[in-house]
Amino acid sequence: MWATFPFIEGLERFDSPGKGRGLRVTRPFKVGELLFSCPAFSHVLSVKERGCYCEFCFTRTQHLARCGKCKKAFYCNVKCQKGDWAMHKLECSAMVAFGENWCPSELSRLVARILAKKKMQKERCICEKMLLIGEMQSHTEDEDNEKREMTEADIAGLHRFYSKHLDVPDHKELLTLFSQVACNGFTIEDDELSHLGTAVYPDMALINHSCLPSVIVTFKGTSAEVRAVQDMKPGDEVLISYIDLLYPTDDRNNRLRESYYFICDCQECKSQSKDKAKLKVRKQRDSIEPDVINNMVRYARKAIRDLDSVPPPSELLEMCEQSLEEMGAVFDDSNVYMLHMMYQAMGICMYMQDLDGAIRYGEKLLKPYSHLYPPYSLNVSSVYLKLGRLYLGLERQSACTSALKKAMAIMEVAHGKDHFYIEELRKMIAQK
Repeated sequence: MWATFPFIEGLERFDSPGKGRGLRVTRPFKVGELLFSCPAFSHVLSVKERGCYCEFCFTRTQHLARCGKCKKAFYCNVKCQKGDWAMHKLECSAMVAFGENWCPSELSRLVARILAKKKMQKERCICEKMLLIGEMQSHTEDEDNEKREMTEADIAGLHRFYSKHLDVPDHKELLTLFSQVACNGFTIEDDELSHLGTAVYPDMALINHSCLPSVIVTFKGTSAEVRAVQDMKPGDEVLISYIDLLYPTDDRNNRLRESYYFICDCQECKSQSKDKAKLKVRKQRDSIEPDVINNMVRYARKAIRDLDSVPPPSELLEMCEQSLEEMGAVFDDSNVYMLHMMYQAMGICMYMQDLDGAIRYGEKLLKPYSHLYPPYSLNVSSVYLKLGRLYLGLERQSACTSALKKAMAIMEVAHGKDHFYIEELRKMIAQK
């Protein structure tokens, strides 16, 4: 049995039955209470967010200073630029040398930073109180050929773009590290769940998955914060969701198997209690044959995969509308495959500056989202937040205030009442 490491007050590492290493609480925690905060071992800002966020602290501001050499990285001030130099120097001259051909994956960029940090590291990092970064779970032996080919491409990118400024370890060690980061890395998201970057938090890697999570992970800059979304008593395991919980049991476990190499046996997966509501069919005079429903589920899954081909936005919206029309003959509007397409259509309309279209789709999401997602879900708050900002753009003041208040009620639990997202919302609501 694992030894207890009394490094984070109120928490202990333990041997979780059927799951391996885990984390549990040693005292009660109330809904919304912070269990712990964890700085990143290494983090990297997404290339598409450069110019909007500081590379070092992930602060969003219009007053960013550009790196004088590469002209690609931006910082709040000289302090942030100096703080990031040990990592940025891995890319700065390479971006200048390669120009438009500089294109490592975000995973390769993060692995490069981890290697550089490990080289400089002289003692246990503050984010390794319970688990060292080298102890994170790897699944190299479980990867299929497609995953292995992707990893090999990432390793080739690491050698191509970073070998001049980085001591690259042998191939076997790289395979292990890439697998560790792929399975244990966290996507840092903003208040609307847009991707900002990727980071690794070793202590957080102890937290196991459940489709009935007891905690939620949010971000304050590059630090991760873990808060209770259920009242917890001593001995309760700390559990997060690794995946989007909107979908039915089979879909969730397929995703878990593909990305994390296990299937979930939580109470929701055993009972499948929400699957009927998630796969609701349209009421008709004559009942719909099971074969018709199964065929439409297959159609829906393929339509979702087809969206990944990333055609121009206008074509993408047309694909969503065609899929909604096709599926709508069988599925109810609250069916999760319908909701998936509506959510995509909302995002496309926002991108195309079609505010009315985005609102039309967004409003259809709220009621089923609130029913199908667990309490205090950021998937729900993010839709309220988007709608609030859309209403503001159309000067619909009352609707704006109502939506923002509903978003804030969820976010105060998930992010904490002192988070700068909450402060921004309070200011927006007060200005109304």
